[in-house]
Amino acid sequence: MNVLVVGAGGREHALCWKLNDSAKVDRVLAAPGNGGTAREATNVAVKDDDIKGLIALAKAEKVGLVVVGPEAPLVLGLADALAAEGIPCFGPSAYAAQLEGSKAFAKNVMRAAGVPTADFAVFDDPEAARAYIRQKGAPLVVKADGLAAGKGVVVAKTVDEALAAIDDMMVAQSFGAAGARVVVEEALAGEEASFLAFCDGENFALLPSAQDHKAVGEGDTGPNTGGMGAYSPAPVLPQEKYAETAELCIRPILKHLAAAGHPFKGVLYAGLMFTARGPMVLEYNVRFGDPECQPLLMRLDADLVEIMFACAEGRLTPDLVRVRPETAICVVLAAPGYPGSYPKGMAITGLDEADALPGVKVFQAGTKVEGGKTVTSGGRVLGVTALGATLSEAKARAYEAVAKVGFDGCYFRRDIGDKGIARSK
Repeated sequence: MNVLVVGAGGREHALCWKLNDSAKVDRVLAAPGNGGTAREATNVAVKDDDIKGLIALAKAEKVGLVVVGPEAPLVLGLADALAAEGIPCFGPSAYAAQLEGSKAFAKNVMRAAGVPTADFAVFDDPEAARAYIRQKGAPLVVKADGLAAGKGVVVAKTVDEALAAIDDMMVAQSFGAAGARVVVEEALAGEEASFLAFCDGENFALLPSAQDHKAVGEGDTGPNTGGMGAYSPAPVLPQEKYAETAELCIRPILKHLAAAGHPFKGVLYAGLMFTARGPMVLEYNVRFGDPECQPLLMRLDADLVEIMFACAEGRLTPDLVRVRPETAICVVLAAPGYPGSYPKGMAITGLDEADALPGVKVFQAGTKVEGGKTVTSGGRVLGVTALGATLSEAKARAYEAVAKVGFDGCYFRRDIGDKGIARSK
């Protein structure tokens, strides 16, 4: 069959790469794709938020499965539009996608489903939000309700910082309509982990734990980014705790949405904080994380198309998801200045040399092919990913590969995986 992957990041390059492993796949298309997906698939210049354009493409190319990478098309109802045309889709309905599309919706679902999460309040009025902040005191977390490309969250250490976040989001509208409503919640302390599960509306099959590195600077300093690296498994969430954790944060959500008449089909991502009170959910995503997808798919030892169809058709069983025993790590190479403004169009060297190393795959994100050369086109440019028997070995391999690729002003964190290595000792 022909498979269409929607999106343009490192996650989508990884999805195209893994889907090509399936004997069920004749051809992979990527819309709009990037310089990396062009190596694994046929790029088509249709934007990921062009729902009508994506439907027309899927019909014209006789696509048998659409795999949605980013959250925006899901929130806009791409899965619903595909269902109306009888085209199978890996990804939830617009209703279920509100788990990521609306922080207020997600928090209210968590509260109703009994999922442990930070205490919170939702505000449409900036003055009411300010009064709540002054009453509660700091630290607090202020979140724009809507999609803000991973940047609409402020961890405020002081009341003044929280008040400034309200002014920025609700008054200055720095995130547009996404900040018209905000969630103000208690700040949780602890170590984070990502926990993802394939879901068919009722059943789920777990992926191994992972840990993302959001801050731009080493030691988790500086502003948040889309993610500077990830590794799997995360020792803070060991395998013997998977089943118990899933009963806490995966099953209650599936039951709640099914009871509401909107079963969740796709991959459900729980962002967890391991606190002194136990694991608590920070947020839900309704798609693979980026860069968590890259190490997770490097470890997946199963037919991804078979898993995705089982999710779409309501016949998922845990035995479909098999995982390699190795550890995997992804190091993101970013353009200078990211997550602020950054230059584009810089030539990338060493891609083939890095890819040739054993157990290494370079996934491309902010790239495009121009005049026969691969050049930078985004903030997060590459995700250099490696397997290893241990996290230390995977890290060494990844950074060996990082040393072979580059572009002007290339920036990366050198401490990806260090928390996991420290816990493993």
